[in-house]
Amino acid sequence: MNKPLLATLAALVITGAGMAPAAAATVTRATAPAAATKATAARSTTPTVRAVDFAGTVALSNCSGSVIRFPNSADGDPALVLTNGHCLETGFPSPGEVIVDQASSRSFGLLNSAGTRVGTLRAGKVAYSTMTDTDVTIYQLTRTYAQIKSSYGINALTVSDTHPVAGTAIKVVSGYWQRIYSCNIDGFVYRLKEGDWTWKDSVRYTSACNTIGGTSGSPVVDVATGRVVAVNNTGNEAGERCTVDNPCEVDASGNVTVREGINYAEETYLIPACFGTGNKLNLNASGCTLPKP
Repeated sequence: MNKPLLATLAALVITGAGMAPAAAATVTRATAPAAATKATAARSTTPTVRAVDFAGTVALSNCSGSVIRFPNSADGDPALVLTNGHCLETGFPSPGEVIVDQASSRSFGLLNSAGTRVGTLRAGKVAYSTMTDTDVTIYQLTRTYAQIKSSYGINALTVSDTHPVAGTAIKVVSGYWQRIYSCNIDGFVYRLKEGDWTWKDSVRYTSACNTIGGTSGSPVVDVATGRVVAVNNTGNEAGERCTVDNPCEVDASGNVTVREGINYAEETYLIPACFGTGNKLNLNASGCTLPKP
């Protein structure tokens, strides 16, 4: 994982359970981006590039994150912060575990466009957290979007409700490091396995996004739309196969590929369907496919 800096991941015991088959994995080196997909090659025009900065991102004690809203969120709704499941202050959720409505008073340093910390936001609760199928934590804050805008002049980032597209130019914006990584979506991974955890339909970056510890939870922003399409979460650091800090790709036939030096994110387009009026979580809503407790 692009782990929280304080985590002692080396102490985790890997059980070997999960998707990885016994066959030898294919190992590739991140010396060059993978070939462009047919979808990328078919593009006839270059999309307009929007300026992407730090406004609306946050720094956690050990991770990155962002203040987010959904296409149907209202200014008077309680604001939300998006980060990784493995950034949860109470520890990594276990495989199969889903946490909802858990009390939290965690604080977040809010950044302006220049990456300067301009204020502190505080959680009222963990609305949702899991490391099953995806790697997300969503905090509900004690302030509304309108209150944050009034106090700091900063808008939340909007989460796209459509699947991202291979070849899209993206930026990974780390509030913890005040650093922005620029690359493209190289493709999508049927299953991404790391230690005991397995994630579905993950985003693979081209090699230019060489994210590091502390960038966990950073929003992945489509530079053409300015919307969040994924949340940064992991990378293969040493070429190992399916171990912590060394995720492997598993295709629909069970074949394993290891891409040393390549980093990944988890898609976020599934999230908006699970939040209704007032930004209230409803895992039984039509179209909501996030894992349930």
